[in-house]
Amino acid sequence: MTAALQDHGDTIGVPTLSTALGVGRATAYRWRQPPATQTPATRTATVRRPSPRALTAEEQAQVLAHLHAERFVDQSPAQVFTTLLDEDTYLCSPRTMYRILAAYHEVRERRAQCRHAPHAVPRLTATQPNQVWTWDVTDLTGPTKGEHYKLYVVLDLYSRYVVAWMLARRESAALAKRLIATACRRHGIVPGQLTTHSDRGSIQVAKDLHALYEDLGIVRSLSRPRVSNDNPQVESLFKTTKYIAGYPDRFTDFAHAEQWCTAFFTYYNTQHRHSGIAYCTQAMVHGGNAPAVLAQRHRTMTRAFALTPARFVRGALRTATLPTSVSINPIAEHHAAAINTP
Repeated sequence: MTAALQDHGDTIGVPTLSTALGVGRATAYRWRQPPATQTPATRTATVRRPSPRALTAEEQAQVLAHLHAERFVDQSPAQVFTTLLDEDTYLCSPRTMYRILAAYHEVRERRAQCRHAPHAVPRLTATQPNQVWTWDVTDLTGPTKGEHYKLYVVLDLYSRYVVAWMLARRESAALAKRLIATACRRHGIVPGQLTTHSDRGSIQVAKDLHALYEDLGIVRSLSRPRVSNDNPQVESLFKTTKYIAGYPDRFTDFAHAEQWCTAFFTYYNTQHRHSGIAYCTQAMVHGGNAPAVLAQRHRTMTRAFALTPARFVRGALRTATLPTSVSINPIAEHHAAAINTP
């Protein structure tokens, strides 16, 4: 095939002949070239001549010295370049500065920055009420622009029951301390029983609140900084609060806001049916009445199936059950298996 290209390439034309032979045009041109006189063993490596525009070793050392100077140590090459221009000095382009830094493995973040220690992912699990409480504070809009009321809410992780809430005009660690202490007395919390979870706001990490936890034997858990989904149950409650029908755009005054919250949390605990707890009310689960309610549902559905089984195309309906546990940041099953594998 190579001989045919060499014999007929000039008369027929390489493009036409390559199409007829089913090879690429570049391949056909390469086949027409005479064989190399050097073998791989005798072929010498091509030595690239340095560019006449390249900086000398002394000039590169001068550029590197400026980049290492104390006043430039945390500035980018572009900032160094423009600062030197303002001082009537030109060394090289910013791109050349980057190449010099790369040659010495110094291309990195040059600004002086604080390095934060990594925070562990909070992982909490509750298998019954009053094991884990999670709490937060949100704003309720007042009558005038810029006026807000602070709504403190403490939520039981397992039952989703609002164990305590308070409306105030400001955020205060003292108010949060009083609210949690009152909730612990009301629900009979004993030392070593409870874990509380919250974000890292100023009141959540206050020393007064930490001292209360120490006195009551409460374990404190905190969300990671700037991670909004480490406290999802409370955030979900706040959305339910502010998106329910009848929520006002603005409260006329503090008394109006407090009256509305009283009615809402009474409804939420005793009438709202939560999908995460088999559509029982929070009071049913927190008070331990949910198993009896679910058993009654099962008996009612069994009786309905016995009377008209033809209406249940897929057989008797299964009664929803309460979750065995509720977690914050649960470990996925496949990930847990990998961790436990020796």
